[in-house]
Amino acid sequence: MKQSTSFHVAIVMDGNGRWATRRGLPRAAGHRAGAEAVRRVVRIAPGCGITALTLYAFSSDNWTRPAAEVSTLMRLFARHLRTETAELAAQGVKLTVIGRRDRLPHSLVTAIAAAEHGTAGGTRLDLRIAVDYSGRAAIRAGDLLPDVDLLIRTGGEQRLSDFLLWECAYAELWFTERMWPDFGAAHLAAAIHEFHSRDRRFGGLPTREAV
Repeated sequence: MKQSTSFHVAIVMDGNGRWATRRGLPRAAGHRAGAEAVRRVVRIAPGCGITALTLYAFSSDNWTRPAAEVSTLMRLFARHLRTETAELAAQGVKLTVIGRRDRLPHSLVTAIAAAEHGTAGGTRLDLRIAVDYSGRAAIRAGDLLPDVDLLIRTGGEQRLSDFLLWECAYAELWFTERMWPDFGAAHLAAAIHEFHSRDRRFGGLPTREAV
């Protein structure tokens, strides 16, 4: 079995809009609640043994959504980067944004650069946020990340949606009906507990048969 000094978890953060709609709220409220869920998970991740965390925030296909919603998402992301950078640095989190930047608003590109610079010294958690990201495009460009150990998807869907396709070749997959704004410590712990209960064979024999 492969051994790794890092534990890389990737999360498709799905369900913000549906979470809001079911509560009679505008979709933007769901995205704001989703940002709070990001804050919760980032804070608890190192204590769960996670050394690398990659979050799918906005796919290259999401540009097809209504322009007003996309604009709100971009403003929200830029604002949270500006307000969270100091806290991330204090927590020892190194932030990197992956994906294209040429189609992002200038204000967001500026906020990304500032956040990456401000957290460059972090060694406790390698946090990557995927924005305007496509796994297929990353493979074509050779812009690849370390292998993913555990992929989590919230919101009830059971697919990768063009996220870290190469890196998830041998990832364990964990799906939940829970919407991303409701995701917290107990759910992350449950996913990690199930991950550790699985026998990762990487094409080999089950552990009990390998003797």
